[in-house]
Amino acid sequence: MAKLNVVVIEGTTRERRLSINAARLVAEEGRKLPDVEIVFIDPTEFEFHGDGNDPEGKNPKYTAITEQADAFFIVSPEYNHSFPGSLKRLLDSELENYVHKPVAFAGVSNGGWGGVRMIEALVNTVREMGLAATFTDVHFPRVQDMFDDKGKLKPEFAVQRERIQRTYAELVWMAKTLKWGRENLPRA
Repeated sequence: MAKLNVVVIEGTTRERRLSINAARLVAEEGRKLPDVEIVFIDPTEFEFHGDGNDPEGKNPKYTAITEQADAFFIVSPEYNHSFPGSLKRLLDSELENYVHKPVAFAGVSNGGWGGVRMIEALVNTVREMGLAATFTDVHFPRVQDMFDDKGKLKPEFAVQRERIQRTYAELVWMAKTLKWGRENLPRA
């Protein structure tokens, strides 16, 4: 079986974003899996015009990535009990390419909850796009304390790697199952 193509998406374009460290860690852990190919999306590297429903608002590079994707892993900070507008704009650009593909979440915050409200808000949005949300999430509470000044996870937070791997286990299972369905069953 060919490797699964998992797209890890960093959720914000803000300067001084600490969630980029968590997103890079999620991608790093995914690259350890023998049956997974990771594509890392930093939204600062993509330009979009118009709104998400505007065909002219697509980014051809992002379109190609989402077409090839078997699954998504979104890592995003929580802003005002929700997710960043930059993430919504990115997601809105490719509705057709998300249908019947799984998505996992990692929430990031500088407080004690690790983005749980962001994930709650995002589940309804991705469901409407046709994505299938996993039930296992990763949380990065007090992200400012978890990584060193070079963006590396501090040793005392090594349990995060196990949590990420547990989430990948579910995501990979769902990706294999839904890929088989997309390839072998008529679209519902």
